[in-house]
Amino acid sequence: MKEVTYMELRQIEYFIEVAKREHMTEAAAALHVAQSAVSRQIFNLEAELGVHLFFREGRTIKLTPIGKTFLNHMQQVVDVINEAKRELEESLDPEKGTVRIGFPSSLAANVLPNVISAFRKQYPNVRFTLKQGAYVHLIDSVIKGDISMALLGPTPPSDKKIESEIFFTEELVALVSENHPLAQKSSLKLSELQNDSFVLYPPGFILRDVVIDACRQHGFEPNVAFEGEDTDAIKGLVAAGLGVTLIPEITLVDSLPRSTVKLRIKDPQVRRSVGVIVPTDRSLMPTEQLFHDFMRDFFNQLQGFQ
Repeated sequence: MKEVTYMELRQIEYFIEVAKREHMTEAAAALHVAQSAVSRQIFNLEAELGVHLFFREGRTIKLTPIGKTFLNHMQQVVDVINEAKRELEESLDPEKGTVRIGFPSSLAANVLPNVISAFRKQYPNVRFTLKQGAYVHLIDSVIKGDISMALLGPTPPSDKKIESEIFFTEELVALVSENHPLAQKSSLKLSELQNDSFVLYPPGFILRDVVIDACRQHGFEPNVAFEGEDTDAIKGLVAAGLGVTLIPEITLVDSLPRSTVKLRIKDPQVRRSVGVIVPTDRSLMPTEQLFHDFMRDFFNQLQGFQ
């Protein structure tokens, strides 16, 4: 096998940039090199492989079918190299690495910012790559390796692909407008909302399923009149008097909307677990393991104070 040289690795870098931009001049600008240097490296790469990776289409260049196949493999090669380099750097100093973590909107305003803020007081040089998304997409992102962990609520069960750890459980409370007939009460039975219009997340969001399942278990099918794709949108629709919702209490700690009232649900209590998932087929990077362990201690201490 021919030895891999620095020049060949640079050819791969140039090839990926050209493939991404489909323009030699723009790729050269992004790489901060002369266009002639990029053209020469692409020519040398094609000569070594004995195939054409690109064909010209006007002022742009497009990948050939074999070029598309080669791009897929080279992106994997670069990912492996970057991951190995990152692991080496973090093993030398875990306090200067990067944490790649995902989270849903229901944990975006309070839970995750608080734990990151506390962590950065001890480890100010750690960087974060954050990905907000829907429940199922976050699980899939952890499995695929797009992110290394995800903070989720409710916490899914462990299986062959992910390992789950619950940090705490919390109640879902009813949020109604201040003009609602039940607004003067301190708590209510879930069945008292069966004739109301509900404001929930769209299909595919786990909190929608949690609320609908709770209503069904209590003998009624909720009338979902409006949908909001994030927690603030749902709060706003309730504040406008368009319906009621069930929402994690922690999302209201610092931001109970004007013209709304929070009511505890006493029959039945609706709860969700909150925790983290990590992949089973690979270990966390040193910095990410540091943050994972910190989260466990952080939430254990909070539970102790409560």
